[in-house]
Amino acid sequence: MSLIKLNNRSIKDVTSLPFGVGTLVHIQSQTASNSASISFTTGINSTYKEYQFYFIDIHPRTDNAQLSFQGSTNGGSSYATTMTTTTFRAYHDEADTGTALVYVTSFDQAQGTGYQLLTGGLGNGADENSCGTLSLFNPASTTYVKHFISTKQIYEASNFSENNFNAGYFNTTSAINAIDFKMNSGNFDGTIAMFGVL
Repeated sequence: MSLIKLNNRSIKDVTSLPFGVGTLVHIQSQTASNSASISFTTGINSTYKEYQFYFIDIHPRTDNAQLSFQGSTNGGSSYATTMTTTTFRAYHDEADTGTALVYVTSFDQAQGTGYQLLTGGLGNGADENSCGTLSLFNPASTTYVKHFISTKQIYEASNFSENNFNAGYFNTTSAINAIDFKMNSGNFDGTIAMFGVL
Protein backbone atom coordinates (compact mmCIF):
# COMPACT_ATOMS: atom_id res chain seq x y z
CA MET A 1 0.00 0.00 0.00
CA SER A 2 1.42 3.39 -0.96
CA LEU A 3 1.14 6.58 1.04
CA ILE A 4 -0.96 9.37 -0.38
CA LYS A 5 0.38 12.87 0.16
CA LEU A 6 -1.97 15.83 0.41
CA ASN A 7 -0.35 18.83 -1.24
CA ASN A 8 -2.42 21.36 0.67
CA ARG A 9 -0.47 23.21 3.37
CA SER A 10 -3.33 23.35 5.91
CA ILE A 11 -6.28 21.07 6.65
CA LYS A 12 -8.60 24.09 6.46
CA ASP A 13 -7.55 24.52 2.81
CA VAL A 14 -8.37 20.95 1.78
CA THR A 15 -11.21 20.97 -0.75
CA SER A 16 -10.94 17.34 -1.86
CA LEU A 17 -9.05 14.16 -1.10
CA PRO A 18 -7.29 11.91 -3.64
CA PHE A 19 -9.32 9.10 -5.21
CA GLY A 20 -9.05 5.93 -3.19
CA VAL A 21 -9.39 7.73 0.14
CA GLY A 22 -13.17 8.29 -0.10
CA THR A 23 -13.10 11.50 -2.06
CA LEU A 24 -14.77 14.56 -0.54
CA VAL A 25 -15.71 17.35 -2.93
CA HIS A 26 -16.30 20.75 -1.36
CA ILE A 27 -19.57 22.21 -2.60
CA GLN A 28 -20.01 25.28 -0.42
CA SER A 29 -19.42 26.75 3.03
CA GLN A 30 -21.51 29.28 4.89
CA THR A 31 -20.55 31.28 7.94
CA ALA A 32 -23.04 32.56 10.48
CA SER A 33 -22.36 35.80 12.34
CA ASN A 34 -25.16 36.38 14.84
CA SER A 35 -27.40 34.66 12.27
CA ALA A 36 -30.80 33.02 12.74
CA SER A 37 -30.04 30.12 10.39
CA ILE A 38 -27.86 28.66 7.65
CA SER A 39 -29.74 27.18 4.68
CA PHE A 40 -28.31 25.06 1.86
CA THR A 41 -30.81 25.49 -0.97
CA THR A 42 -28.55 24.61 -3.91
CA GLY A 43 -26.11 21.81 -4.56
CA ILE A 44 -28.13 18.96 -2.99
CA ASN A 45 -29.12 16.79 -5.95
CA SER A 46 -28.36 13.48 -7.66
CA THR A 47 -24.67 14.31 -8.23
CA TYR A 48 -23.63 12.49 -5.02
CA LYS A 49 -25.09 9.56 -3.09
CA GLU A 50 -23.88 11.04 0.20
CA TYR A 51 -23.57 14.61 1.45
CA GLN A 52 -21.56 15.54 4.54
CA PHE A 53 -22.01 18.71 6.57
CA TYR A 54 -19.16 19.81 8.86
CA PHE A 55 -19.95 22.02 11.86
CA ILE A 56 -17.00 24.25 12.77
CA ASP A 57 -17.04 26.32 15.97
CA ILE A 58 -20.82 26.55 16.31
CA HIS A 59 -21.37 29.13 19.06
CA PRO A 60 -24.85 30.14 20.27
CA ARG A 61 -25.64 33.71 21.27
CA THR A 62 -28.16 32.36 23.82
CA ASP A 63 -26.87 30.17 26.65
CA ASN A 64 -28.11 26.57 26.69
CA ALA A 65 -29.35 26.70 23.08
CA GLN A 66 -29.45 23.58 20.90
CA LEU A 67 -28.44 23.18 17.25
CA SER A 68 -31.20 21.67 15.09
CA PHE A 69 -31.94 20.92 11.44
CA GLN A 70 -34.75 20.10 8.98
CA GLY A 71 -35.02 19.11 5.34
CA SER A 72 -37.09 20.41 2.46
CA THR A 73 -38.56 18.81 -0.66
CA ASN A 74 -39.39 22.15 -2.30
CA GLY A 75 -36.03 23.90 -2.50
CA GLY A 76 -36.34 25.54 0.90
CA SER A 77 -39.79 27.13 0.55
CA SER A 78 -40.72 25.19 3.70
CA TYR A 79 -38.97 22.90 6.18
CA ALA A 80 -41.37 20.35 7.65
CA THR A 81 -40.42 16.95 6.21
CA THR A 82 -41.66 13.98 8.24
CA MET A 83 -38.88 12.19 10.09
CA THR A 84 -38.30 9.44 12.64
CA THR A 85 -35.17 9.77 14.76
CA THR A 86 -33.17 8.46 17.72
CA THR A 87 -30.48 10.02 19.95
CA PHE A 88 -27.99 9.03 22.63
CA ARG A 89 -25.17 10.91 24.32
CA ALA A 90 -22.09 10.42 26.44
CA TYR A 91 -20.99 13.12 28.87
CA HIS A 92 -18.45 13.93 31.58
CA ASP A 93 -18.26 17.12 33.62
CA GLU A 94 -15.15 19.18 34.43
CA ALA A 95 -15.42 18.42 38.17
CA ASP A 96 -15.39 14.66 37.48
CA THR A 97 -18.68 14.28 39.40
CA GLY A 98 -21.06 13.46 36.58
CA THR A 99 -20.69 10.87 33.82
CA ALA A 100 -23.20 8.87 31.81
CA LEU A 101 -24.08 7.19 28.54
CA VAL A 102 -27.81 7.74 28.04
CA TYR A 103 -30.61 7.39 25.52
CA VAL A 104 -32.25 10.81 25.06
CA THR A 105 -35.96 10.19 24.52
CA SER A 106 -36.77 13.93 24.54
CA PHE A 107 -34.80 14.37 21.29
CA ASP A 108 -36.69 11.63 19.43
CA GLN A 109 -39.30 12.19 16.77
CA ALA A 110 -41.79 9.57 15.62
CA GLN A 111 -43.20 10.82 12.34
CA GLY A 112 -42.55 14.38 13.48
CA THR A 113 -42.26 17.43 11.26
CA GLY A 114 -40.36 19.72 13.62
CA TYR A 115 -36.68 20.57 13.58
CA GLN A 116 -34.49 17.71 14.86
CA LEU A 117 -32.29 18.62 17.83
CA LEU A 118 -28.65 17.72 17.16
CA THR A 119 -26.97 18.84 20.40
CA GLY A 120 -27.60 19.31 24.06
CA GLY A 121 -27.63 22.83 25.44
CA LEU A 122 -24.53 24.65 24.20
CA GLY A 123 -22.75 27.17 26.39
CA ASN A 124 -22.49 30.73 25.05
CA GLY A 125 -19.30 31.67 26.91
CA ALA A 126 -16.50 33.17 24.85
CA ASP A 127 -14.65 29.82 24.67
CA GLU A 128 -17.69 27.51 24.33
CA ASN A 129 -18.67 25.89 21.04
CA SER A 130 -19.50 22.67 19.19
CA CYS A 131 -17.99 20.81 16.23
CA GLY A 132 -19.14 17.71 14.36
CA THR A 133 -20.66 16.19 11.24
CA LEU A 134 -23.95 15.18 9.66
CA SER A 135 -24.14 12.67 6.79
CA LEU A 136 -27.21 12.59 4.53
CA PHE A 137 -27.55 9.57 2.25
CA ASN A 138 -28.97 9.57 -1.30
CA PRO A 139 -31.22 12.62 -0.85
CA ALA A 140 -32.26 12.64 -4.53
CA SER A 141 -33.85 9.17 -4.36
CA THR A 142 -37.50 9.05 -5.32
CA THR A 143 -37.76 5.40 -4.24
CA TYR A 144 -36.42 5.23 -0.68
CA VAL A 145 -36.52 7.18 2.56
CA LYS A 146 -33.45 9.39 3.24
CA HIS A 147 -31.22 8.27 6.14
CA PHE A 148 -28.92 10.53 8.15
CA ILE A 149 -26.32 10.10 10.91
CA SER A 150 -24.77 12.88 13.01
CA THR A 151 -22.03 13.10 15.66
CA LYS A 152 -21.06 16.25 17.56
CA GLN A 153 -18.72 17.13 20.41
CA ILE A 154 -20.01 20.04 22.47
CA TYR A 155 -19.10 22.24 25.41
CA GLU A 156 -22.35 21.87 27.30
CA ALA A 157 -23.70 24.89 29.19
CA SER A 158 -23.09 23.28 32.61
CA ASN A 159 -19.38 22.64 31.91
CA PHE A 160 -19.75 19.14 30.49
CA SER A 161 -17.89 17.56 27.61
CA GLU A 162 -20.72 15.93 25.69
CA ASN A 163 -20.76 13.73 22.59
CA ASN A 164 -24.17 13.61 20.87
CA PHE A 165 -25.16 10.85 18.42
CA ASN A 166 -28.28 11.26 16.26
CA ALA A 167 -29.69 9.14 13.47
CA GLY A 168 -32.94 8.78 11.61
CA TYR A 169 -34.65 9.10 8.28
CA PHE A 170 -36.79 11.54 6.38
CA ASN A 171 -39.88 9.47 5.71
CA THR A 172 -40.52 10.63 2.17
CA THR A 173 -39.91 9.28 -1.31
CA SER A 174 -39.63 12.85 -2.61
CA ALA A 175 -36.11 14.18 -3.10
CA ILE A 176 -34.64 16.20 -0.25
CA ASN A 177 -33.12 19.24 -1.98
CA ALA A 178 -32.50 21.76 0.83
CA ILE A 179 -31.33 21.62 4.46
CA ASP A 180 -31.72 24.30 7.14
CA PHE A 181 -29.74 24.60 10.40
CA LYS A 182 -30.70 26.84 13.32
CA MET A 183 -30.66 27.08 17.10
CA ASN A 184 -33.82 26.22 19.00
CA SER A 185 -33.42 29.64 20.65
CA GLY A 186 -31.61 32.75 19.45
CA ASN A 187 -28.89 33.29 16.87
CA PHE A 188 -25.47 31.71 16.41
CA ASP A 189 -21.98 32.05 14.96
CA GLY A 190 -19.89 29.44 13.15
CA THR A 191 -19.28 27.76 9.82
CA ILE A 192 -21.06 24.85 8.16
CA ALA A 193 -19.32 23.28 5.15
CA MET A 194 -21.08 20.94 2.71
CA PHE A 195 -19.21 18.19 0.82
CA GLY A 196 -20.28 15.57 -1.66
CA VAL A 197 -18.82 12.07 -1.28
CA LEU A 198 -17.71 10.26 -4.42
